[in-house]
Amino acid sequence: MKQKNHTALKWIINLAFVVISFIALFPILSLLLSSFRPSSELMRNGISLTFDPASLNLDNYTFIFTQAGDYWGWYWNSLAISAITIVLSLFFSSMVGYALALYDFKGRTFFFTLVLFILMVPFEILMLPLFQLMITMQLVNTYTAVILPAVVAPIAVFFFRQYALGLPKELMDAARIDGSTEYGIFFRIMLPLMTPSLAAMAILQGLGSWNNFLWPLVVLRSNDMFTLPIGLATLLTPYGNNYDLLIAGSVMTIVPIIILFIFFQRYFVAGLTVGGVKG
Repeated sequence: MKQKNHTALKWIINLAFVVISFIALFPILSLLLSSFRPSSELMRNGISLTFDPASLNLDNYTFIFTQAGDYWGWYWNSLAISAITIVLSLFFSSMVGYALALYDFKGRTFFFTLVLFILMVPFEILMLPLFQLMITMQLVNTYTAVILPAVVAPIAVFFFRQYALGLPKELMDAARIDGSTEYGIFFRIMLPLMTPSLAAMAILQGLGSWNNFLWPLVVLRSNDMFTLPIGLATLLTPYGNNYDLLIAGSVMTIVPIIILFIFFQRYFVAGLTVGGVKG
């Protein structure tokens, strides 16, 4: 009897997760189906799971792959910016978080408090002084201006610091006895141990950079330098709304994030869990 109750409870839990998953995927399924519908039907029925099967076609994707030259320019701009941002952010943020966790130096508490303080400040408040800084450095309308503020992200520093607190200091002492430099200890011993945290933060930083709209909108001026979120927004104008192309283009933006998650998914949960409870 106890075994039957356990099995029934297991089925109920699985069914509940299926329902929750469908609710979570409902917007994506609606967007995917709507990308195969013509603009006239979208304007009439909106984005939904109800549709006329006879109206489905590949015209929107055909146009994107054959005639929408600007779209692919925006796409590659976003890919390049996201890739560079991920690499630089993981490199520098992991070093800062590692130093704050495992080294005793004057001002360590102050710098960590400063990181926490910046975490509590909304980006909209920092945006104006950041923009003024970009003007002073003559970086407006450059990709450097988009990437630079995210190179050492406070959330990434905090995350790596929490994860590094759980690393064994004995390995550092043993490496020093063997004659290793501090940089050698970090890159050869400690950084490989931080792989789960690196993978988790790569997904989070990649997602944030890929979807970033406000800051690139502020610092970029040229149409050919726009990132994908800004470029897609230009499809909606007072003179015409290309909802069909906008939706199809939006579906294509999901692909890189899915690929990124597939590559790092086995480390993702471990990185978030361990990094969130250490310290």
